[in-house]
Amino acid sequence: MATGWAGDGAVQDQIDATVKDGIERARRALPKGPSLTHCEECDKPIPVARQKAVPGVRLCVDCQEAADQEEQGAGLYNRRGSKDSQLR
Repeated sequence: MATGWAGDGAVQDQIDATVKDGIERARRALPKGPSLTHCEECDKPIPVARQKAVPGVRLCVDCQEAADQEEQGAGLYNRRGSKDSQLR
């Protein structure tokens, strides 16, 4: 059966590239530098344990959860597209 322009393993290559992109995006989003003692959004104290666990932390848990919810919608589609969508 003809596979068109896709070579053997093309689907796995696309999956691997998508996972790699996600890991790189997560690493870029990690905070850097010294941790703050108070949240930069709500000024709530950041516990010392969180400061040690997440170097460079800038947000309290509540504000971080809200920020994560906002970002979640952006990564729900495949930016690479598929062969079929490019042919239409």
